[in-house]
Amino acid sequence: MSNTRNTQESQDSQKSRASENSRKPTDNAADDRPSPMEVLRQARGQLAELTGMTAESVSSFEQTDQGWALEVEVLELERVPDTMSLMASYQVELDAQGQLTGYRRVRRYERGRSDPRRTGGR
Repeated sequence: MSNTRNTQESQDSQKSRASENSRKPTDNAADDRPSPMEVLRQARGQLAELTGMTAESVSSFEQTDQGWALEVEVLELERVPDTMSLMASYQVELDAQGQLTGYRRVRRYERGRSDPRRTGGR
């Protein structure tokens, strides 16, 4: 008799778990969003693929209503000495899943020079 009761309890437990799982939302939009690090990696890779230039760093990063907005520093022209290399800042926009939707160059500068007009970021 105890085996029958244990079997019945096990079946009841399984049914209870199955009904709990069926109540959980399976299409959760927050779970579909990539992590910030995944977004950074995707943005750098996609920009490099489109422009043919290496993304050296990300100087600005924020989540927006439409997805993500970044400012990426890119090496446009390598020179000797390295401090004379030509750099550029690109504004990059991505959708909520981290796919690049647009980019544009917002400034160019020599690596060794500071920009007195800008205090950083966007």
